[in-house]
Amino acid sequence: MASMRDIKRRRGSIQSTQQITKAMKLVSTVKLQRAKQRAEQSKAYFNCMYETVTSMLAKAGNLNHPYLRGGESSKKAVIVITSNRGLAGGYNSNIVKLITKGDLKKEDLRIYAIGKKGRDALNRYGYEVVNEDYSGIIEEPLYVDAMALSSKILEAYTNGEFGEIYLAYTGFKNTVVHEPTLLKLLPVEPEKKEADTAQKESKALMNFEPEDDEALELIIPKYVTSLIYGGLIEAVASENGARMQAMDSATSNAEEMIDHLSLMYNRARQGSITQELTEIIAGANAIS
Repeated sequence: MASMRDIKRRRGSIQSTQQITKAMKLVSTVKLQRAKQRAEQSKAYFNCMYETVTSMLAKAGNLNHPYLRGGESSKKAVIVITSNRGLAGGYNSNIVKLITKGDLKKEDLRIYAIGKKGRDALNRYGYEVVNEDYSGIIEEPLYVDAMALSSKILEAYTNGEFGEIYLAYTGFKNTVVHEPTLLKLLPVEPEKKEADTAQKESKALMNFEPEDDEALELIIPKYVTSLIYGGLIEAVASENGARMQAMDSATSNAEEMIDHLSLMYNRARQGSITQELTEIIAGANAIS
């Protein structure tokens, strides 16, 4: 059995850790409130943008545009959104598993990593990670940051460096439910059911004003930027929600350990007192 000193030292160490987890939980809770509000406000626009563009292109017929036809390259660009810090439960590892255990072949992927945790993990797995630091974007997501990243990726896409663009992020459902999501951005491929429905609803193809090329030059970059920005906003809310849950669980576990160690300490103390009394009584009997 551990000595009273060892038990007391361990209990003090756990109490110090518990104070840290409580503080981290409080910080995450405050951050979550703001991030949750932004995520809920932007989610409707995020979903509407995706549904509108896919529906529009389903009705547009076969358009020959660089943004839509995809390149001949087998390479695929994947924008991976994780956090810069850990202690968030399975938040980061779930996104990494989405890539490493998914259907996309490792040799075909080029990773644009937003967040140090995802970048470091995918580097360890041997993925091709673009050697640019995007970790600052996730700290305070701005639309202009999403626009700059979107422009760079679309330029490489139109130059034929890769044929598909994906977004890997954690979708925010509510405070306790966060869903790792892999979304294909380009080329836009409406679901067959949606395309068939669109053709039944309207026999005439969609007309563009001005010309379709000019319209798509305006629509597609805004579409990609909006989805990247929406993914960033939801990822931040999910990160803080996951960290709040992890710290709450850690605090509860620390409380249980402290209670157990307190019980052990009291038993050891009682045993020590009993032993001292026994020795005193035995000594007194020996003298008499």
